[in-house]
Amino acid sequence: MDQLTIKVLRDRYRIQSQLGRQTGRRTFLANDLQTGLSVVVKLLLFGSNFSWDDLKLFEREAEVLKALNHPAIPKYLDYFDVETELGKGFALIQTYIEARSLQDWMQSGRTFSEEELKVIAKELLKILDYLHCHHPPVMHRDIKPSNILLDNRSGNSPGQMYLIDFGSVQMAMSSETRTIVGTYGYTPPEQFGGQTTPTSNLYALGAMLIYLATGQHPDKLPQREMRILFEEKVNLSPYLIDWLKWITEPSMDLRLKSAKQALEALEKCSLGERPLAIATKPFGSKVQVTNTRQMLEILIPPDGFDPVLIFVIPFAIVWNSFIVMGFFSAFATWNFGGWFAAPLLIWLLIDGLKPIWSIIFTWLWKMRLRITQSEISQSWEILGLRCLPVFTATRQNITKVELIRLLYQNDSEGNHVAVHAQIIIWAGAKKISLSHGDNLTVPELDWLAQNLSSWLNLPITHSSRITMVRTKKGGI
Repeated sequence: MDQLTIKVLRDRYRIQSQLGRQTGRRTFLANDLQTGLSVVVKLLLFGSNFSWDDLKLFEREAEVLKALNHPAIPKYLDYFDVETELGKGFALIQTYIEARSLQDWMQSGRTFSEEELKVIAKELLKILDYLHCHHPPVMHRDIKPSNILLDNRSGNSPGQMYLIDFGSVQMAMSSETRTIVGTYGYTPPEQFGGQTTPTSNLYALGAMLIYLATGQHPDKLPQREMRILFEEKVNLSPYLIDWLKWITEPSMDLRLKSAKQALEALEKCSLGERPLAIATKPFGSKVQVTNTRQMLEILIPPDGFDPVLIFVIPFAIVWNSFIVMGFFSAFATWNFGGWFAAPLLIWLLIDGLKPIWSIIFTWLWKMRLRITQSEISQSWEILGLRCLPVFTATRQNITKVELIRLLYQNDSEGNHVAVHAQIIIWAGAKKISLSHGDNLTVPELDWLAQNLSSWLNLPITHSSRITMVRTKKGGI
């Protein structure tokens, strides 16, 4: 029996049994002699394992609980210093919730259907939304099965849920040194570096749901590039699997940014829709889009053969044959003057062949735009041969997706010049343009802009007004 059992703290709280124990901390079930209600007593005791970080976290937990008021979160009741047989310390008193943890339910053999998993996810997302919308926002930092309580099933509901143990909580914008906390398997990569954001809580929630779906600790499941590979271990709809992959992305940039966004995406899963909203591809479009959580790739095909080329190409060949014949004639009668004529003839040959090269390029080229977790690149391909990227930039530098529908400018001579409808992807001071002149129709530009906006999690900036811009001749 614990030395503190049956002891009365502050002449009010009679300790009945131990609920949990960690280094330097103990949690007890106690009876409030004034109200007759059961309460939870958390003790932080000074000892050989005590650290000042422990005290900061303990005081922060009391401070946060005192400021919160939510039916699914324990309520703050009292806080005071204590002196026990085990030493001096502090006590935090909070309401007791009579329910079993998800960890206990799983160990007892309970399983959860897909609908129950969705209900659990939605209820917890509502709690997280409350915490993240608090001023300042509150980050739990230790969401796991043992910290989620679930009472008995009622009707079609898996039961009422509660989020407990705010011992690792952090207030956003805190100037204090960030303590690395969390439970391995449920902790997102950035948290090991001391960084926690609302999306960090989403990762932990996703990892916990994967545990409920598979019955295996996330750390025991196979991984690739830090992603949890759980698809083959579950019998879930592709929509929910896709959603779980989304919120457990190792990179914060690819995760949903808030509990509200995650809840909206999950609602789409319930309607049988993909959580990632993808615009409908225009009928007849030959543009290829590969859209995964890891990569967005756009492949724009060539124009294809134009019947007009039947007349243009022979004319270009005949025209340039004169240049070729003149070139060889000059060298057939090679003399000293030929040395001076040769550069001119070579230039004429290259310049004369430009129409043919332009036709071939337009007929055969492909443009590939690829965005991954780390970078964005643009390259050209001809006859299956991929050229070196003509543009590269860091993925994190992408700040805006701009869609221009109608734009005019004045050149240096005052002429009113129309600019092609286009998409501009801004990466710092650099930009990539996909335009109507790149064999893309306006509906295709709309479709691609929505894909880019959804994947990058950036709003589309629309420019649809007529704008007069004084530019240098030949440039924008």
